Amino acid sequence: MDKFSTQLSESYGNLIEKMQDLLNGLILQIPNILIAIIIGIIGYFLAGLVTRLSKKAASKFTSKRTILNVIANVATGIFGLIVVFIMLSVLQLDSTINKILATAGVLGLAVGLALQDPMNNFFSGVFMSVRELYNIGDLVETNGYFGTITKIDLRATKLLLPSGEEVVIPNKEVVQNPLKNFSSSKEKRRVSIACGISYGDDLLKVKKIVLETIGNLKNVNANKAIDFIYTEFGGSSINFEVRYWLLDPSLKEFLIQKSDGIIALKRAFDKHDISIPFPITTLDFGIKGGVQLEEMLKMQPTKNGTS
Repeated sequence: MDKFSTQLSESYGNLIEKMQDLLNGLILQIPNILIAIIIGIIGYFLAGLVTRLSKKAASKFTSKRTILNVIANVATGIFGLIVVFIMLSVLQLDSTINKILATAGVLGLAVGLALQDPMNNFFSGVFMSVRELYNIGDLVETNGYFGTITKIDLRATKLLLPSGEEVVIPNKEVVQNPLKNFSSSKEKRRVSIACGISYGDDLLKVKKIVLETIGNLKNVNANKAIDFIYTEFGGSSINFEVRYWLLDPSLKEFLIQKSDGIIALKRAFDKHDISIPFPITTLDFGIKGGVQLEEMLKMQPTKNGTS
């Protein structure tokens, strides 16, 4: 019993001694704690200033509110980490800082691998917003979809198709694949119509009729030349392509003018007896090396079986 009492008394004494040492250390740390608290308070008020300054600096490169907020939050977060590290250094917790940095490195690698695709979409959205590759309302074609951009955020781009469906395309796919922007030139839009005429028609006459017909259409830009090109000898027609520029580059007007151009050409060809041939197959028995039709008829067997 006396031995147990002695051990209990020694343990109690050690506990009191350690608590005394801890209290002494805490008292010695009071100045550092006060300095760390002051640094934290100053950092808190300076964080708002960092946010405003970062937004102001970023506004010189982009006017998109989403990007400005992202840049401001990142800058404020980095500033906050710096303040925390300074406070830990003042409190002489250097070992804690090393542990935090090591843990942050491991966690950052794990999170980066887990969120690889979302991060790619995020940075692609930032890149597109800074470079301003396109804007809301532009008519584009990308990743096999053709439509009008209705929304751009840091994750995806939304397209409204002419048929009414809405398509959401990840920003990574938009950046890594070709994109055709029909609205990048606000004042230019060209219509191209391909057609064919029969081999028996006068090519110069057809060219003259096509140029006159297209030139009389509405909304055709008279300041730009109409291009007429014969492209190939087809299987049953001589094919050509006519190209002309519009005054109104909108999608609706583009489709209307292309339709009106096809109607006008068909009427002009009918009026001047110019044919747009169907795919046909011609049997010519008089070609070199072949047999004349008359000779083939003579070689046909008669009713009684003789030729």
